[in-house]
Amino acid sequence: METSTGLDNRKLMMWLFLASDCLFFGAFIAAYLLYRDRSLVGPYPNELFDIPFTSVSAFVLLMSSVTMVLALSCIQRGDRRGMQVWLFSTAILGLLFIAGQAYEFTEFNHEGLELSTNLFGTTFFVLTGFHGAHVTLGIVILLSLFVASLQGRIQQKDSLNIELAGLYWHFVDIVWIVIFTLIYLIQP
Repeated sequence: METSTGLDNRKLMMWLFLASDCLFFGAFIAAYLLYRDRSLVGPYPNELFDIPFTSVSAFVLLMSSVTMVLALSCIQRGDRRGMQVWLFSTAILGLLFIAGQAYEFTEFNHEGLELSTNLFGTTFFVLTGFHGAHVTLGIVILLSLFVASLQGRIQQKDSLNIELAGLYWHFVDIVWIVIFTLIYLIQP
């Protein structure tokens, strides 16, 4: 059903949800930036960050946006099999990103950084963990759509479902670009 703006209600609701999520991420990013160099005890960001590793992880997540676009393009053309391949590929790339984040968290923990260690640890783990939870939710959505398509419940006429999942997925990718740039690349 369309709104008076010409947008489908579901698409409008997704845009509203993403706008509200921007506020959450904005608050977490602001808190991180405010407190990252105010910790009285270490470890500190410059002692922990492995920029090459995180760069590869970021690249993997960015490439998942490409596969998401390909999935949408396929279903819009009526190529359900192609959509399945690209949806599954997107989910796998998302899982690789989450695996990288889990590895990074584990390494930081071994170096002595925990949620309660210092202000850096608290704000870093909350921000990146919140993002990781969003990616994980996105993976669940993608795999649900993949399974539904295997059962024949996603057809060309249902491409809006894939588009909405794509909007969400691109959002978490864009948020990661901001997080990666502000946290990992721009050091105080």
